[in-house]
Amino acid sequence: MSSKLGEDDLKVTDDCVKRLEVICDKDEFLRLCVESGGCSGYQYKFELDTTIAKDDFVLEKQGIKIVVDTTSLNYIRGSTIDYEQQLIRAAFRLIRNPKAEDGCSCGASFSIKID
Repeated sequence: MSSKLGEDDLKVTDDCVKRLEVICDKDEFLRLCVESGGCSGYQYKFELDTTIAKDDFVLEKQGIKIVVDTTSLNYIRGSTIDYEQQLIRAAFRLIRNPKAEDGCSCGASFSIKID
C-alpha cells in the first residue's frame, strides 16, 4: 500500500498543478524519479503513469497526484516541483532541492550534498 506525502515532504507550485490538470487523463498522474546519469551524477525524470506501487509515496493537491518511489524521495525530500514555460522549452522541473549541492545549467541533473 502506498503512503501519503505532506507539504513538508514535497511542495508543488500552482503552475505545476494547472499543467497537470490539462495533460492528465482521469487515472494518470505525474511520476517523479531520480536516476543515475546526467552531467552532475543524478538526474530527475518526469513521466505520466497510471500504476502506483506498494512502496510509492503519493502527494495529492487540488485533484492531481504526484507519485515518488521510496529511493527517489530520499534524494528530493523538501524540494518543490514546478512547471516552467519559456520560448525555447516547457518542462516540469525540481527546484530548491535541499539535498542537491551542484547542478547543471538546465536544472535536469544534480550532485548529492554530503553532510
